[in-house]
Amino acid sequence: MIINKWHTLALFSVVGLPIQAFAEHDGQLTVTAVRGDQLSSYQRKGIGLYRYDQEHDGVVISQAMLSSRFELNSDWSAHTVLNAHPDPELTVGFTQAYLQYQPLTASRYKWAVKAGGFYPKMSLENPQSGWMSPYNYTNSAINTWIGEEVRAFGLEASIKRPGRQFRSNHSFEGVASVFKGNDPAGTLLSWRGFAMHDRQTTFNERIDFATPNSFNWYQLSKQAEHVEPFEEVDGRFGYYVGAHWDYQKRSQLRVYYYDNNGDPGALNTDTGQYAWDTRFLSVAWLYKVNKQTRIIAQLLDGKTSMGPHRGVDNDFYSHFVLLSHKLD
Repeated sequence: MIINKWHTLALFSVVGLPIQAFAEHDGQLTVTAVRGDQLSSYQRKGIGLYRYDQEHDGVVISQAMLSSRFELNSDWSAHTVLNAHPDPELTVGFTQAYLQYQPLTASRYKWAVKAGGFYPKMSLENPQSGWMSPYNYTNSAINTWIGEEVRAFGLEASIKRPGRQFRSNHSFEGVASVFKGNDPAGTLLSWRGFAMHDRQTTFNERIDFATPNSFNWYQLSKQAEHVEPFEEVDGRFGYYVGAHWDYQKRSQLRVYYYDNNGDPGALNTDTGQYAWDTRFLSVAWLYKVNKQTRIIAQLLDGKTSMGPHRGVDNDFYSHFVLLSHKLD
């Protein structure tokens, strides 16, 4: 069930200066009929790779989402996404919250800066408000993991060359970001592996997983049996860079390189969270065959390591091809 967009208008003043704020809200409530996996879900410290197990059989509210955009003036806007999940316990929190500066200029090149917590724009599978997908109720393994463990808390700058401004069929955009607070990213890939679901991790949330036998080793005994993926552990800055190409809004390509620059020997002894050194390349492509049909493909190839002397050193890889056809 999708809640239609609605708008609000507010007038107020700061230091005597009147400000007119225009707000747009977009909500979605997803109700799902579930027949769960026989294996216990990782959320209940089982070895299942799905969100639901047989304990969830029946009709469930899988999530509620409220995405809001506040136009503060012609240049500044504030964006928030609030999510609620009923499992493994009722959780309400933000999955994105940031300020954006996008000035109106006479230049044919358009640029913007945003600050806060947000997703890198590497996915073509999740283009809707709230980083939702219009194609599936279950995300690909790649974007399931992005929704679980990857978020930037920092600054992102982008510059765009719109094709229309240059009488060209080709549009280009460059993106760069520096961030903190994503040090444990890679934990779930190593201790649990890829999963497939539509649940996004909210800020300050933890995700449980089954305890592997390797935690009995002294070198890994300090690792918690859960991950808090957006924690800052080592004090270092991470970064990502990306490039977008768009041909007549028919063929789109996005290439990103992400590196959280984690110090694999750094550990928060209070929370049991290591700083994982996680870096990866993401390549996503979308092709519109016609108004109803499109093809989406994505590839993710990376490495992650943790612990003194990089005692855990893993490669990870995934790709998918999706064919979507919308009935009239």
